[in-house]
Parts: sequence; structure tokens; C-alpha cells
Amino acid sequence: MPYGGVVANFNSEHKAVLDDLLLGRAHVRPGKMFGFPAYYAGKKLCICLYEQGVGVKLPEKSVAKLLEADRNAVPFRPMGKPKMRQWIQINLSRSEDYVQYQPLFEESIRYLLAQQAMGES
Repeated sequence: MPYGGVVANFNSEHKAVLDDLLLGRAHVRPGKMFGFPAYYAGKKLCICLYEQGVGVKLPEKSVAKLLEADRNAVPFRPMGKPKMRQWIQINLSRSEDYVQYQPLFEESIRYLLAQQAMGES
């Protein structure tokens, strides 16, 4: 479904891999972000498909490390907006390669659940 006149374009093979990795985990549920498939930890968005990559919310220090060390990581700029300081986008051509990012996805889930437990946004 379009969001603001934009059709949500994402890689369905990436979604299949992420569904296998994330759905069925305690406290993780599917949803949408700007019309794109997304995953929520509790009530908070933690991971989403966006165009040909995957956006992940993490602590700022983790984002900085990834931008420095991982050639597949770029700042997350959905809908042409400025980069989001607690978000990173991972761009991989082979969907199955997202499996190696499972520890990163788990960090995102833990981070968002911990924030909610402390009453933060």
C-alpha cells in the first residue's frame, strides 16, 4: 500500500529470511513502517525492510561502530529524510546473508525491550 504516494518497494526474499529469524520469538511481532514490512519488540519498532536493505535500531555506539567497520552498513535515511542517529541500514544482495546479522537483530530486540522496561522512548 502506498505511503504518502510512494509505493513500498522491498525485497520479498529478504522478508522471508527475516520472518524465519524473527517471527516466533518472544516479544517480537510483525507490523508496518511507512508501508514497509517491519518487526516490533514489544511496542517499539526495531527492524524494518526498506527498499533493498534492512533498517535496524541500535544504541548510537553500535551504529557508529557498524558505520566504521561494516561495508554493508549505511546511515538509515527513509523517505529521503536526514539520517536517523540510532538507525543503520544493512544492504546485502543475497538474502540468506542476513542470517549472519542475527546477533545484531538480537541486540536491537534487547535494546528496545530494555528501553521499554525503563520507560524510555
